[in-house]
Amino acid sequence: MDANNAIQFGQLVAAAYTVAPTDLSQEAGKTIPASFDPYGNNYSVITTIYSNDLATDMNPDRDKHVVSFGYVLQDKNRNVVIVIRGTSGIWEWVHDAEFLYVPCPVTSGAGSTDDGFTAIYKALSVDALLQNSLVASLATLKFNLPVNSITICGHSLGAALATIAALDVTANTSFKNPTAYTYASPRTGDPAFASAYNRSVPNTFRIANRSDVVPMLPLPPMYEHVLGLVELNTAGTGNPPSVLVNYSIPCEHMLTTYLYLLGRLPGVTSQQVPLDASCQPKSLPTALY
Repeated sequence: MDANNAIQFGQLVAAAYTVAPTDLSQEAGKTIPASFDPYGNNYSVITTIYSNDLATDMNPDRDKHVVSFGYVLQDKNRNVVIVIRGTSGIWEWVHDAEFLYVPCPVTSGAGSTDDGFTAIYKALSVDALLQNSLVASLATLKFNLPVNSITICGHSLGAALATIAALDVTANTSFKNPTAYTYASPRTGDPAFASAYNRSVPNTFRIANRSDVVPMLPLPPMYEHVLGLVELNTAGTGNPPSVLVNYSIPCEHMLTTYLYLLGRLPGVTSQQVPLDASCQPKSLPTALY
């Protein structure tokens, strides 16, 4: 994996997080700010992405609210990037511990996917009325230039949606070789889904912090991760180990933490993304020494 690419695509997901979920403005034609474009690729918004939010047992009415979820972008080199953010509802999903699944919605014979993720995925749209499916619309979107490549990326819940989308793009569009970058993805489907995905989307980089609880769920054997693991670690070297990030469940999961850790990898040429102020390192619990 090229860490510079991972940081660039993660920064684009971070740009999607700057938009309030309740802001349903269509941002087509706007340009991603330079602060989220460290390599100067000049990403322009082709369309905003919308869907219902994640319903959970703790908040069953969440899926009655349409929210913005990200963008379809295109850069100056004709590359298209689909970016999908996460949601605060992921924590309710973690606490619910009822990880049911339904048939994969994008192609037959691809096993099953989490029911909550699937409901959101099926509603992903390029309009706030949820009438035009995201992946089906790729054939008719008004791109600035002929499309050179498609990369699909997301964080947390958005990573699970990006995983389903990558299989959908491969199975149901003319873009047969997408690349996927996911950050902090939970397991998205059962072993049959993972197997179908692995055959179809080999260009996958599933980036996971080993101390983040979300990628640990739902548990196997009902669910299985897709391949492409790139593991990050918030504990440094030494005895006791040095501490790179304050050890807390939210800090281990934040996209900024992932980008900070990626920035420490060899060969990174962009300016390092700083940690969230609340995640500045303190000390590791003794039990982790």
